[in-house]
Amino acid sequence: MANNNLMVGLEIGTSKICVVVGESRPDGTLKILGVGQAPSRGVRKGEIVDFETAMKCVHEAVVDAEQKSDVMIKSVYVAIAGSHLQSFNNRGCVMLPEDRDEIDEQDVEDVKTNAREVSIPAQNAFLHSVIQHYQVDGQQGVLNPIGMLAEKLEADFHIIHGVRTRIQNSIRCVKELPLDVEDVVFSGLASAQVVLTQHEKDLGALVIDIGGGTTDYVLYSEGAVRQSGCVAVGGDHITNDISMGLRIPMARAEKLKSEEGSCILGNCLPGEMILLKDDSGFAGKEIDRETLNTIIHLRLREAFELLKRRLEEEPYLGYLGAGIFITGGCSLLSG
Repeated sequence: MANNNLMVGLEIGTSKICVVVGESRPDGTLKILGVGQAPSRGVRKGEIVDFETAMKCVHEAVVDAEQKSDVMIKSVYVAIAGSHLQSFNNRGCVMLPEDRDEIDEQDVEDVKTNAREVSIPAQNAFLHSVIQHYQVDGQQGVLNPIGMLAEKLEADFHIIHGVRTRIQNSIRCVKELPLDVEDVVFSGLASAQVVLTQHEKDLGALVIDIGGGTTDYVLYSEGAVRQSGCVAVGGDHITNDISMGLRIPMARAEKLKSEEGSCILGNCLPGEMILLKDDSGFAGKEIDRETLNTIIHLRLREAFELLKRRLEEEPYLGYLGAGIFITGGCSLLSG
């Protein structure tokens, strides 16, 4: 990428690999030059389970993006998910030396480091330290403390961490192509940045990204990330339930879910049937629409109940002034 204004995002998902090529403009907006996709194989519940197969799929998506954007991709930002990702809120604190009373960039970096001085599982690594608020000598709500006079700098952070080897497997999958990895981000956080305006973050908002193998979530309150995580239930689980419950192949179950399914019960006529045509020329199979919708409804309810239990661990769920935003492939389901 000779153009320094180019940015490329790559998400290794359970259902598909997606690569987006964008060019930053002087006004701060991003122009999308091309989007490449490839079916995902070797990935389960957002995590790589077959390295060689996953790497081939990533390569296919990158080539597709290069062709559609007319750009030679050399480096990417990698978005990851997985139930191994965890988060918590913590405060950092640093005292300025006696011979200096002006906060500088190093102080800001030091307070972030101090906030990370907390015990996490030995096999885990830090992924993000997202600033919530700064406090300067007790003054709350400071947006940028650099240049301010103070004796003590405090800061609250939302910290995301995950299993080191699983994060490294995603990085290595990209580097083997070979491509440089600019940074690794939690895919739910990336989705929230795209979906929400600053005003919505200030009011309080919950973003739920329902992917193929996982459901990511990020909750904002008073402009800052308060909760985030990943539940290991996604759209592929619904497809599998339909396949097993109705005794049809996975490919047909996916098509039936996308074209005919709804997550709302009671919105069809009693006894309403769907004719599932047989491509081989034999007689088709009739599917009860309410049965299909019930399968979808039950699995989604399970995912939302898991999510609700996670969110109720903190007091922010009742302060979503901007509401709940649902994205991801399953957000296209009727209802």
